[in-house]
Amino acid sequence: MLKIETFTLGPLQTNAYLITEETGERGIVIDPGMNPQRLLTRIQGLTIEAIVLTHAHFDHMGGVDAVRKAAGCPVYLHDLEADWLTDARKNGSERWSDVTEPLTTDPAEFALAQGQKLELIGHKFQVMHTPGHSPGSVSLLCGEHLFSGDVLFRKSVGRTDLPGGRERDLYDSIRGKLYKLDSNVRVYPGHGPQTSIGYEMENNPYVPA
Repeated sequence: MLKIETFTLGPLQTNAYLITEETGERGIVIDPGMNPQRLLTRIQGLTIEAIVLTHAHFDHMGGVDAVRKAAGCPVYLHDLEADWLTDARKNGSERWSDVTEPLTTDPAEFALAQGQKLELIGHKFQVMHTPGHSPGSVSLLCGEHLFSGDVLFRKSVGRTDLPGGRERDLYDSIRGKLYKLDSNVRVYPGHGPQTSIGYEMENNPYVPA
């Protein structure tokens, strides 16, 4: 049984997730955001097998460098954003100078792709390419747990007015992929509270079922 811990990090209140397996000794980190000190303290003594990025906007990748160095683990990111980690203009940190200094880090070690299944901490994580908020946005499904990044929020959706965003792609991702999942699937978004697929299908004012 997975244990899922949420760390709300940085000035944009980004949800970073630490997922550990049954023994609590091995884990993965999804979206280590800015100012990750609390997360770094928590993972001391754990074997972190991977950092998985739902996308490479600065508020989601700000802690990659610190976590990767502390844990000695690889980073996974969709190929469409392969150069965003090394480019402060593309990851947005250069644009948001009132929030952060320009942020860069080394490239990801591994690429994510639609339909890929990651074998991590003894569990399978299915990769769903869900563009719209950004071109390389992915959602990760493990059992009845979905990590949706900035694609789907509780009664809201990700913004599409940033470079590479596209409203039609976002709605297609949600309706064509996420809403095809079981209604009981729990959604862990990049910002804000948890929700479920069934709740969003009934209550999301932006993308009704």
